[in-house]
Amino acid sequence: MITVRHHVISDADLTWRFSRSSGPGGQNVNTTDTRVQLSFDLAGSDAFPDRLKQRMLARLGDQVVVVAAEHRSQLRNRRAAEDRLAELLEEAMKPPPPRRVPTKPSKGSQQRRIRQKRRRSETKRLRGRPED
Repeated sequence: MITVRHHVISDADLTWRFSRSSGPGGQNVNTTDTRVQLSFDLAGSDAFPDRLKQRMLARLGDQVVVVAAEHRSQLRNRRAAEDRLAELLEEAMKPPPPRRVPTKPSKGSQQRRIRQKRRRSETKRLRGRPED
């Protein structure tokens, strides 16, 4: 069971797969399945309201898959996968940023820009070779 911003995802909506992980672990790495793959069927879940679910589906898609293999124990990788999934869903829940209202540059800023361009142009013109 995972809780994401007051919404509870039941264990029935989660699918776990385990496999052997590469990396550190010595001889233990050859015998234990420490790599964890956590799948969450977002489209089939009833954990989120429709409005929120549509926003999340647009950003993540129907199936969300998270993999964790950085730890040597399966338990720690399971916790890491759960945390990563919660973080991913939390980010997808956020509302879109407000739209930017287009504005025009002020008259003063336009004049300062033109003045600076003229000054820079004159500086560069004076760097050239002197005419005979």
